[in-house]
Amino acid sequence: MFESTFQNFNFNFNRLNERNTVISGDVLTGHVSFDLTKETKLSFISMALTGGVRVHWSTGGGKNRRHYSAKLTLFDLKTVLLQPSGAVGETDKLPPGTHVYPFTCQIPQGDFPSTFHGPHGHIEYTLTVSIKRPWHMAKTFKTELNYIHHIDTSHPELPVPLSGSNRVKTCSLLCSSGEVTVKARTEKKAFIPGETVKVICDFSNGSTKTATPKLKLQQKQTYFTHNRISKSMLLKELTAVLGDPVTAHTSDQHAEIMITIPFSASLSITNCSILELEYFIQLSLCVKPCTDVTVLFPIVLCDTPIEARLPF
Repeated sequence: MFESTFQNFNFNFNRLNERNTVISGDVLTGHVSFDLTKETKLSFISMALTGGVRVHWSTGGGKNRRHYSAKLTLFDLKTVLLQPSGAVGETDKLPPGTHVYPFTCQIPQGDFPSTFHGPHGHIEYTLTVSIKRPWHMAKTFKTELNYIHHIDTSHPELPVPLSGSNRVKTCSLLCSSGEVTVKARTEKKAFIPGETVKVICDFSNGSTKTATPKLKLQQKQTYFTHNRISKSMLLKELTAVLGDPVTAHTSDQHAEIMITIPFSASLSITNCSILELEYFIQLSLCVKPCTDVTVLFPIVLCDTPIEARLPF
């Protein structure tokens, strides 16, 4: 059995950075190692560096169920770590013990999207080693790379404050009870995972009810077939906080509400034709039982901190 002959297979990388992330053009170096419990014939050991996108979802049920899918190959690079030096079809005999094979490979230069895993698709970058023995199926070992797409931080929109406002005429049973107004702004458009977002708010509550502000971070996943003929969208709330209540018949109540972006949040994806990832900060003032007064801010999650452009 393969498992009894080959043991303790490991990928060992020379670390590029503290986060163990890779970017376009990075050169990866390291070695693979494994133990053999007995003398073994090998035909070759090969390595593949790949990047790809796959999406799949379905609609309906029973006989009306329909499936949608698409895939993209971003790159697929192969190299040989061990190949017998003799004639084609020959093998090498490896003795028992630990065997180590160094490798060097480079991620191609290109505008590739960041690593992402969602319920209807993924963007994945992998390093795969295949070991082939005579008269046996090849055995593969795979490790995933955390690829980061660098957003151009010089884009003029990223450090600029966002602002918005909305108002709703509320009602209580059969009579009008006044207008509810929300005005808000953020210090900038781009943030990094783990960063705290401050939203400056001004509320006016002309209703007869106490209103409660709520701030939440939403993630919008959109999956497409090729040529974007069909799509599936998923909206996910990542985190939410409540602000101090705004009492009835209050005008120009000022507030600052903070919300922290989870460290685990994936980066924004706008450079892939079949998978997009967007983020929104939604500020709502809830006046039950009336419709919420909402302001929506589209933000960008990137890997490099962005300094806000004053004034704010």
